Amino acid sequence: MKLSNIADSRILYLILIFFCLFPFVSPAAALGTGIVLSLLGLPRTGFHRHTSFILQASIVLLGFGMNLSDVISASRSGFVETLISVTAVMTAGILLGKLFRVEKNITLLVSAGTAICGGSAIAAVAPIIKSENYQNSFALIVVFVLNAIALFLFLFIGQTLGLSQEVFGNWAAIAIHDTSSVVGAGAAYGEKALQVATTVKLIRALWIIPLSLIIALFNKTADKSRIKIPWFIFIFVAAILFANLFPGLESGYTLLSFAGKRGMVIALLLIGSNITVSQIRQSGFKSFALGITLWVITAVGSLFFVWRGF
Repeated sequence: MKLSNIADSRILYLILIFFCLFPFVSPAAALGTGIVLSLLGLPRTGFHRHTSFILQASIVLLGFGMNLSDVISASRSGFVETLISVTAVMTAGILLGKLFRVEKNITLLVSAGTAICGGSAIAAVAPIIKSENYQNSFALIVVFVLNAIALFLFLFIGQTLGLSQEVFGNWAAIAIHDTSSVVGAGAAYGEKALQVATTVKLIRALWIIPLSLIIALFNKTADKSRIKIPWFIFIFVAAILFANLFPGLESGYTLLSFAGKRGMVIALLLIGSNITVSQIRQSGFKSFALGITLWVITAVGSLFFVWRGF
């Protein structure tokens, strides 16, 4: 049967989403399956509209399975690293944008996505700098394509170099763009890597707020009234606090945390199926050159400093 219409695709996605609920389906397998579905030209369904919600809800549910003392420790140790890395990546991105002669708005969007949390940062910055739709699309496609590559490549590098769970978790949180891919890579590498990667990445995601304010302050065309606050991150923190204040409900927290992990796998399936070859071609060589170069610099530099720190 040829899956050429929405109804057929909906049935297939329902089946795949059902299988994503089982532990034997890894985050990498879900993402890869989604990419294959996209390359096969399957039409998108109503499920794709809920990708962002599924991702954010899954992150919140993961909070119920985290230890508060570990989160506080990661927050303290990662603050200075985050400040330095965000500043360095944004500076490098702007300089590379000028070198490759990429449009200013695309440069800012790609740099913000690389420095903080991929699509979420791009979505937050876009209305502030009043970027055009095609500029937003270019930046998002560059980030999403590199995300897909990173999810596989980082696991290979981490295993080849024998990185510890802590080192890999910190490295993934800094060098992989989107929160979903960071959590996916952490989950595939190990339980401790998952906790470290998720915590550090969400701490970095909070930097959307000060970065947006700075861009609004220095960008003459910025719309200072349209700064998007990532509220789900605060709900994630509330979930961690609730679970640690009421430890008697541990069995329930385990179930919620498991639901968050499987929800993340579903989100990766849908994210992968949103990437198309035509979109990649439309992004342009210069935008990809900027994104790839900045990503390589970020990945190599952060690995060096994180590995040395441990």
